[in-house]
Amino acid sequence: MTSSTPGDTMYKRILVALSGTPFTPSAVRYALELAARHEAQVTGLALRDNSLVENVGAVPLGGSAAAEGLIEGRVQEIEQRIDTEVRQFELTCQRAGIEPKILRKSQETSRALADLWRYHDLTIIGLRGLFEYGVVKNPTDVVARLISQRVRPIVAVARDYRPIRRVLVAYNGSMGSASAFKSFIRSQLWPDLTIKIVVFNRDDEAHSLLTNAAEYCAAYGHEVKTEHVKCSTPRDELLAHAYAWNADMIVMGARSRTHFIDHILGSMTTQILRNAEIPIYLTA
Repeated sequence: MTSSTPGDTMYKRILVALSGTPFTPSAVRYALELAARHEAQVTGLALRDNSLVENVGAVPLGGSAAAEGLIEGRVQEIEQRIDTEVRQFELTCQRAGIEPKILRKSQETSRALADLWRYHDLTIIGLRGLFEYGVVKNPTDVVARLISQRVRPIVAVARDYRPIRRVLVAYNGSMGSASAFKSFIRSQLWPDLTIKIVVFNRDDEAHSLLTNAAEYCAAYGHEVKTEHVKCSTPRDELLAHAYAWNADMIVMGARSRTHFIDHILGSMTTQILRNAEIPIYLTA
């Protein structure tokens, strides 16, 4: 178990995506929960990504007027849905007794979030899809692009809210996974956690990795469980292991050296983000 008190961290500005997806209510709830605990400011971002809006596919000869009409219709519908998102966010914040900051932008998604990250400590988004508002059927791997632009840490949340009490840390000794677990341990985002650190394979190093990671956590007052799991494909086993242990969140690292998603995040991280039904704490 772990314990902490509000004010232990410097998480004082939280950015949450008002993304117009089924993940938004969950993201807002986590943001307000953390804001209340850490006495932080919450910024809600509502964004019209014109790169998505204007992507109407191949336009046949003579079809430019129809394409322009489609784009104009999308803009109007998205603006209406943004109005709804913002009103709902304001109402939810009012009920929670939190005064929000609201930003409305027209900008490419990852660029906007990267710009705002400079002045926020934590970014909360949905696991899949951002700022499509049910109008643009073009979900993208936004998390990969955010990591490549050094937006971190990110909490990518599932559709259904669940209290964060049991956290599984996927650790392999890499710089990315070490950065993720250290960042999470220092953050003290949630109190009274049960934390389990798991190393998949790495037979020769597993004991040393787990021992050293547990000692690091102990220095911050955290008692953790550890486990070495032998399996043929860790990326296929991690979610199953997390669900079997009844984890409420997975902490994992990413890397950001190229523009190809599996290289940006690592194939295991990519698969987890595309299939997880519990929140992911991600950094690099």
